[in-house]
Amino acid sequence: MPPASEQAVPLGTGRLHLRWNNLMKAVLPAALLVLLLGFSLVDARVLSPENLVNIAQQTSYLAIFAMAQMVVLVTRGFDLALGPAVSMVSVAVALVMAALTASGGHAPAVILLAGLATGFAFALGVGLFNGLIVAMVGVSPFVTTLGSYNIALGIATTLSDGRPVQGVPEIYSTLLYSGTVLGVPAALVIAFVIAIALHLALRYTVFGRALYIIGTNERSAVVAGMPTRRILVYAYVLSALLTAVGAMMLTARTGSGEPNLGGSLSLQAIAAAVVGGVSLAGGAGGVGTAILGALFVTILSNGMNLARIDGYVQMIVLGAIVILGVVLDRLRLRAQGH
Repeated sequence: MPPASEQAVPLGTGRLHLRWNNLMKAVLPAALLVLLLGFSLVDARVLSPENLVNIAQQTSYLAIFAMAQMVVLVTRGFDLALGPAVSMVSVAVALVMAALTASGGHAPAVILLAGLATGFAFALGVGLFNGLIVAMVGVSPFVTTLGSYNIALGIATTLSDGRPVQGVPEIYSTLLYSGTVLGVPAALVIAFVIAIALHLALRYTVFGRALYIIGTNERSAVVAGMPTRRILVYAYVLSALLTAVGAMMLTARTGSGEPNLGGSLSLQAIAAAVVGGVSLAGGAGGVGTAILGALFVTILSNGMNLARIDGYVQMIVLGAIVILGVVLDRLRLRAQGH
């Protein structure tokens, strides 16, 4: 079955679809430029080299979460539990590393590997839970991830007693935050490697192509003999593992396990993905669109912070951005004749 973009459509609809796609490809880069120039008029620091580096680093974190969200969005699902999962992984990783450090007698590499393994193990549990409930039981992604949202948040708060977990070793923060590779910050390098690997997986593997087919028309995927349930489980697991990477990077940045680290990341990741062009209706979007959306949300947030816009107002703006992204997605679908 060809991708949605290659299916036959009436000539007039096809021309409208092409014009719409060309328009949207130009709108987001233009919006990024307008945001930067607009905020620079309010505060010249926006275009300073230091702030541009900060924007790049901030984007690397959000881009990983947007890519994690994108993996399930293309299957016509989403993950509300992303934020609390970040908090849970952060607390779990910090607790294990702090305990091993305090006990003494362990090599730094052992402590580091134990922390990373713990983070991925907790994320794997979340991904399997969401994937099995959605794919095997048939519960909607909204209800499933809303439930796991509260479960993950409860685990993070219980394990940490609601307080930051100190004792993260310096080697961990150096590896995932303050370190550099050929002068490039570690966060950017990690995000770049993930982006390339995920792009290749989505574009050139059977699993990647199956995600889009399921999101476009799951019934056709079933008729074609695809193991749709198993693929959906894999999608939620992959999303959770990507979330774990981002969570461990943020933990390295803060230097402690934070039960509130996830905050509004669920909404930010969805906003970034949708604004970038990932469709809530499934079957459309990619790594590039998720990264562009993450850059847009990061510049918007950075500019509002420098302009000293109240945090609650920023939440309103972020919510409006999500709605705008959904509206644009609906217009795109109408242009395609859906």
